[in-house]
Amino acid sequence: MASRPGPGRIALASYIGSVIEWYDFNIYGLAAALVFSRQFFPEFSDTGGTLASLAAFAVGFVARPLGALVAGHFGDRFGRKSVLVFSLLTMGVATTAIGLLPTYNTIGVWAPVLLVALRLVQGIGVGGEWGGAALMAVEHAPPNRRALYGSFPQIGIPTGIVVSQLAFLLMTQVFSTQAMEDWAWRLPFLFSAVLILVGLLVRMSITETDEFEKAREKNDIAQIPLVEVFRRSPLHVLSGSLLSLAGPTLGTFLSVYMVSYGTHQLDLDSSTMLWISVGLSLPWIAMMLGAGRAADRVGRKRMFMAGTGLAVLAVYPMFLLVNTAVVPLVFAGLLLMTMANSMINGAQPAMLTLMFPASVRYSGASLCFQIGSIVGGGIVPLVAESLFARFDTSIAVAALISGVCAVSLLAVIPLKRALLDVGSVPTVTHESTRTDPDEAVALQQST
Repeated sequence: MASRPGPGRIALASYIGSVIEWYDFNIYGLAAALVFSRQFFPEFSDTGGTLASLAAFAVGFVARPLGALVAGHFGDRFGRKSVLVFSLLTMGVATTAIGLLPTYNTIGVWAPVLLVALRLVQGIGVGGEWGGAALMAVEHAPPNRRALYGSFPQIGIPTGIVVSQLAFLLMTQVFSTQAMEDWAWRLPFLFSAVLILVGLLVRMSITETDEFEKAREKNDIAQIPLVEVFRRSPLHVLSGSLLSLAGPTLGTFLSVYMVSYGTHQLDLDSSTMLWISVGLSLPWIAMMLGAGRAADRVGRKRMFMAGTGLAVLAVYPMFLLVNTAVVPLVFAGLLLMTMANSMINGAQPAMLTLMFPASVRYSGASLCFQIGSIVGGGIVPLVAESLFARFDTSIAVAALISGVCAVSLLAVIPLKRALLDVGSVPTVTHESTRTDPDEAVALQQST
């Protein structure tokens, strides 16, 4: 009989699947910032076309809660593994189809309609991804390593982003600007078909977690998990959704909005901005793993608060550096915000998943993360573009990012460490005697 994969192998599998999902998801964002305004929205002005492209980009985030609800329902009822395989297939098919999509000049208004429809399918696929990958990593992990292992799906995000950026950079180096606009932009989308095959092989090798198996043995499986989430933990849904704003806000802000900002507002070459983003990827990954390990030691709540607090303040000096249009200073400014993002994402997966009992954890954690992503990842870049167009100053954009991160900081403050730091320090089990019933359930299911 084949041996059961260890927690490290499970974390690696979660990481690889997350890389592929976010490669697919971010390829669209890059194309929206650099190409789609001319290919699918040519009737608009340059600013209008960019806004329309980013609006279509935001549609994927709006669809993510639907994916989270569907995946959470089946993941809590029948297991995490099969849902993760399905989400990977959903994303891959949609991404490949975008690479084959005719443009506005070929089929007229149907081109943007089909583009938005496929973006919706992408959103559904990635909506089911994060919760399952985070749960697999956290539930397999030793109690004192849950933030570290939970950070593996998170580091799949910047890795997927940088792979997508490298794909576009390769295209810009190999093909002319005209060829990129005409057809070469399709190649990174079509490459998704190859990645999906790799991801499926990895996903098929993982096993269900002990916590889910125990819940199934005890027949502690909710018939309608979403209803149970709101019945057991309504305040945790609210808090979890608000604390989930900061991570997607900063991730999309750094990987999509700032690429567009540097290209259109600072007149930097698009390849320069992409190379800056690529250069940020290695410290981003390293800092996120370090933050996950540190969160297991000092507490996940403390690490999350430090990250959101830094983001609230650091966005203003970041823009001062970026607005110089001097490449080393642009890099330094973005690195500062990357540090804040890493601290947030190093703590969030374990913190958010352990807020809910195992029987409804997929539904609860996925729903919170994706609700946060609608605002943080989908709407914020669109609002940021509109604010800059309206006020013609980066201060307005900085105030927006700072305000969103402040909401996440305020949302986590009332939550007790006994709930968020389960398994991280020995005193947690003693603190649990003073927690409310929802916290006691989460503690029991998570140790």
